[in-house]
Amino acid sequence: FTANCRPLRNRAGFEFVPAADRHLRVFSDTGFYHHQVEWCYQIPYPVEQSRGMTASGDACSPGWFELPLPSGGSATLTASADPADPDPVWVKDFLPRRTRSNELALQRAGLHLNDAFGRQLVLAIQAYVARRNGGKTVVAGYPWFLDWGRDSLICARGMLAAGMTDDIKQLLVTFGRFEQDGTLPNSIHGENASNRDTSDAPLWFGLAVEEAAALMGPDLYLTPVDPSGRTLADVLRRIAAGYCRGTFNGVRVDPGSGLVWSPSHFTWMDTNFPAGTPREGYPVEIQALWIRLLRQLDRLEAGAAGKDFCIQGTQMTEGTQGTSGESWRTLADRAELNLEKFFWLEDQGYLADVLEARPGVSAAVAPPDRAVRSNCLLAVSLGLVSGEKAQRCVETAQRYLAVPGALRSLAPLKVWTPHPIRGNDGRLLNDPGFPYWGRYEGDEDTRRKPAYHNGTAWTWTFAVFCEALAKAWNFSTEATAAAKAYLRSLEPLLVSGCLGHLPEILDGDAPHTQRGCDAQAWSATEALRVWKLLSA
Repeated sequence: FTANCRPLRNRAGFEFVPAADRHLRVFSDTGFYHHQVEWCYQIPYPVEQSRGMTASGDACSPGWFELPLPSGGSATLTASADPADPDPVWVKDFLPRRTRSNELALQRAGLHLNDAFGRQLVLAIQAYVARRNGGKTVVAGYPWFLDWGRDSLICARGMLAAGMTDDIKQLLVTFGRFEQDGTLPNSIHGENASNRDTSDAPLWFGLAVEEAAALMGPDLYLTPVDPSGRTLADVLRRIAAGYCRGTFNGVRVDPGSGLVWSPSHFTWMDTNFPAGTPREGYPVEIQALWIRLLRQLDRLEAGAAGKDFCIQGTQMTEGTQGTSGESWRTLADRAELNLEKFFWLEDQGYLADVLEARPGVSAAVAPPDRAVRSNCLLAVSLGLVSGEKAQRCVETAQRYLAVPGALRSLAPLKVWTPHPIRGNDGRLLNDPGFPYWGRYEGDEDTRRKPAYHNGTAWTWTFAVFCEALAKAWNFSTEATAAAKAYLRSLEPLLVSGCLGHLPEILDGDAPHTQRGCDAQAWSATEALRVWKLLSA
């Protein structure tokens, strides 16, 4: 550090150049910079220590700035890692430009001026939208996530609620162009979209397109995603057709039930090495999303035939039918019937989390996992379960999963079916009969991964719980008020930790310490989406 730091000439600041292609310059438009190197030793890193990482470290300060500020004056401190300095005019206009951008975002969202909670969520969302080539994508969380498929597409729903329709259109094009034989990327690294270990990202894509078209109009389906002219409607059909015939990554539709079989660690509960929640078989939320996609395709085909709205110019040759040449509607009807038949646990009063099945095993003979998890609420919030059954699902979650501002991923209860988690060396890491893990801390592979989806409380699913609560009681005045009160328990998280943002996760155990990413995109977007829904 000492050898590669030096003061800048002719202006107040310094540069750090550890290599020819690595430049950091920090400078001020006024005042003085004093180049006085100082070291601080053995600085404690308590958060890193809780993760089983280095507990302390040293830090170098190259110097200090002296910035006198007369009454009414200002100083601008600029830090740049670009090869060249930013344009001084651009720097000077940064604050007014950011202010205008925030004001536009708030106007777009259409929130009441006195809605401080909703307005803060709108501002938080702006931090996650990023450029990817000529389009847009979503950074899943800070400080260490990039653009994940399911995260970005779940975020799309809340971004639509924020009025960010142009951004969502670009996002859908960005992901739509990566469709391949019915699959979408699990994550994107540059132009590398080879990671396709996901059964839900294509289905969340379908839901995002459905909700975007409801706002922007049916012509959205005609939007091309690549130079070949392939449209969003084509991508949806290819996804469904790919699932019906079986995708190259292993996702497939069980012909007998119409339900979707998913490989291990392909859902949002995707920890692996070790697999903390493999969920191999028929996960409940995958079925709800699948049925929504089939219903959407049925409306599309009816519209293209002139029965509903007109979708002109779409290709009707591929993927207009499900398995064995049957219509999307017939397949959807069978899948919806079997969702209730195979997943509903009458004695327990909620939907099974997954029908456990190895490859090739039919849903009809797959045993249900009776563990109390949050995923069944997605079937309620997406409108596939209603009435008394929906209410019983919500009441179960309310009793065992809800904590202030988050929803546990597993109830602190004994389980019917043992759930062993074995480390990469084969040793048992948990209590298979009581797999609940209430604190997310320690070594990643032996402690945090087993906890991640087995008791850790998530902020994004908390919004789903609030939506399910209101829907289960048909948005009655009392249910809506209760759901809003629950959702407002997120407010303390906005003023602690990373200020103005919601964290990724909390400990399932009190005092529910914030963990994971300090600022998480889908936490903010889902909270805003449901808040606007409840405030309508």
